[in-house]
Amino acid sequence: MNFDVLRAIARRELGTSRPLFLTISGAHLYGFPSPDSDFDVRGCHLLPLPEVLSLKAPRETRQYTGIEDGREIDFVSHDAGKFFRLMLRKNGYVMEQIFSPLVVEAHACFEELRDIARGCVTRHIVHHYRGFAESELLSLDDQAEKRVKTTLYAYRVLLTGIHVLRSGAIEADLRKLLELRPLERVGELIERKTTGAEKGTLPPDDAAWHREALTRLRAELETAAAESTLPEAPAKADALDDLLIRLRLNLESGISNQGALMPPSPPTG
Repeated sequence: MNFDVLRAIARRELGTSRPLFLTISGAHLYGFPSPDSDFDVRGCHLLPLPEVLSLKAPRETRQYTGIEDGREIDFVSHDAGKFFRLMLRKNGYVMEQIFSPLVVEAHACFEELRDIARGCVTRHIVHHYRGFAESELLSLDDQAEKRVKTTLYAYRVLLTGIHVLRSGAIEADLRKLLELRPLERVGELIERKTTGAEKGTLPPDDAAWHREALTRLRAELETAAAESTLPEAPAKADALDDLLIRLRLNLESGISNQGALMPPSPPTG
């Protein structure tokens, strides 16, 4: 997919709002896109200041799904205020979007935001990965014929959760996770998913083997949570608030989308 097409979609959907970043999520980020996988574009933008200050509730989220350049596109972007609040609420989705290596567009503040995000990861992020894993495992159990895609999503979310709880680093690419933690047969699943149809299924014996492996990983996620040395609360919440204020002020002063940010506020106390 041509990133120029994705940038054009963002401009159209965001209107007068300015994008801070656009990244790719979903199967492309996870390392196992099918030939017919859609493109999940995720972003963060700045609403025009009058909309933020108005008594009327601002439209903080912009969404679009459609066919562009022959591919299905799923676009979601949140205003920085909402996005930053989600960062402080153990939301693995937004953290994965920030650290996605598939960057469509980025404002000058992007690396600063990534640095702050590293200081916003807490041990409570387990709630996100636990809930996501439970959803995938329930979906898998409900399927008469077990889907390769669902099985891979379960592996991906469990391994990402275990990795972040043990290291503090967000890694959403299953291929890279398997380099750090090799697992039997998972590479074969990735090969089937990336070369076949989006809705490919597993033979019963393979499905049973993978379900047992996923059950063990689910227990390992709980162990990683219990043993995690990650902090209880975000260490850089104040820095995130400072960044948001500087971004709003820069927008009001008319500084270019690619211009330099105001310097960080001096520490108090």
